Amino acid sequence: MKVISDIAQLQHHLASFDKEQIALVPTMGCLHEGHISLIQKAKRLADIVVVSIYVNPLQFGANEDLDNYPKPLEQDLSACEAEGVDFVFTPEQLYPEGSIQVGLHVNDLSQNLCGVSRPSHFDGVVTVVNILFNIVRPHLAIFGEKDFQQLTIIQRMVSDLYMGIEVIGAETVRETDGLAKSSRNRYLNDDENI
Repeated sequence: MKVISDIAQLQHHLASFDKEQIALVPTMGCLHEGHISLIQKAKRLADIVVVSIYVNPLQFGANEDLDNYPKPLEQDLSACEAEGVDFVFTPEQLYPEGSIQVGLHVNDLSQNLCGVSRPSHFDGVVTVVNILFNIVRPHLAIFGEKDFQQLTIIQRMVSDLYMGIEVIGAETVRETDGLAKSSRNRYLNDDENI
């Protein structure tokens, strides 16, 4: 497994695979069993698996948990290695000079469900996923059905922008009590987890 933070270096390595199917599993790290199931699906469907670990500031709104978002990188890398991931992409920054002047915007699909309480969230998601797609140039990408609105928006982005990438949903992995596995659910105490 190669761990790469430099964009040009990752692209150089991936350019050597001209006949192999490349799968991307984009994550913000803090990997759990749900992420592992995405990686396992990618391994079944593709020859080369790239997992990205990047906490995307664009998908956090005001007063959200960006600064406190868990970043257990060593654990994440160990999990990826155990699953036979080929490349882990760990960029420090994906936006020029720490900000972005041009991004993508989601229209109607972001105006309900999670988008109501997080108005800029999905713009941040599609912008970073577009950047990751442009860097990695995968044949397919795996996203969890847990974030069904996000999955639907990304599938629509790929269709609307003629990206030629197959976006595949993977079944939600749940706790024994039925709650979906989530990095943020680690914050819940027993009273909140009802």
